[in-house]
Amino acid sequence: MENRTAYAQQSAASVLETNKVLRNTYSLLAMTLAFSAFTAFLSGSLGLPHPGMIITLVGFYGLLFLVHKTANSSAGIFSVFALTGFMGYTLGPLLSMLVGAGAADIVVTALGGTALTFFGLSAYILTTKKDMSFLGGMMTAGFFVLIVAVIANLFLQIPALGLAISAMFILFSSGAILMQTSSIVNGGERNYILATVTLYVSIYNIFVSLLSILMSFSNDD
Repeated sequence: MENRTAYAQQSAASVLETNKVLRNTYSLLAMTLAFSAFTAFLSGSLGLPHPGMIITLVGFYGLLFLVHKTANSSAGIFSVFALTGFMGYTLGPLLSMLVGAGAADIVVTALGGTALTFFGLSAYILTTKKDMSFLGGMMTAGFFVLIVAVIANLFLQIPALGLAISAMFILFSSGAILMQTSSIVNGGERNYILATVTLYVSIYNIFVSLLSILMSFSNDD
């Protein structure tokens, strides 16, 4: 009887902890997305130039490293906002150009597609509570395929390969959302700061990839 009581208490504590991580993750994710949208609007409105690929990569990986170093302290919150704010800033010039060129519908469609993808994948895991850890091997292989494809296209500049890379990024990021949400639900992830960053980066990649695909088809027309 005592063992059953202890097990029930542990199970209840685990459920409470899972719910807490989910609540904190989605709350922080909502705030960082809003902040990212604000910095994108600000950089676009002020006509700030895009920082370029090198600065973007250095800034992203540098801030991502900072997030991981501070994830277990209150400083991690500021690191997350620094990262997401910077990524929003890098989007501002592109979004401003599209809106100025009368292609606001592309931005709206990409936003809608991103939201539908994220909420659909999240709802699936939250409803089924399915363990998606089996995707780990495929995600690792997919990561290296993406790296090779991106490097190759820097030299080849093949439009069809660019579209394929965007599609692969959407699939890869969708897998990351499934795995991260599953990890939270099944007790594998207890750091909501790291969970937030994973989900944010996945959403960002899906949005940018959809923009790229839609822009390509728009230019073909």
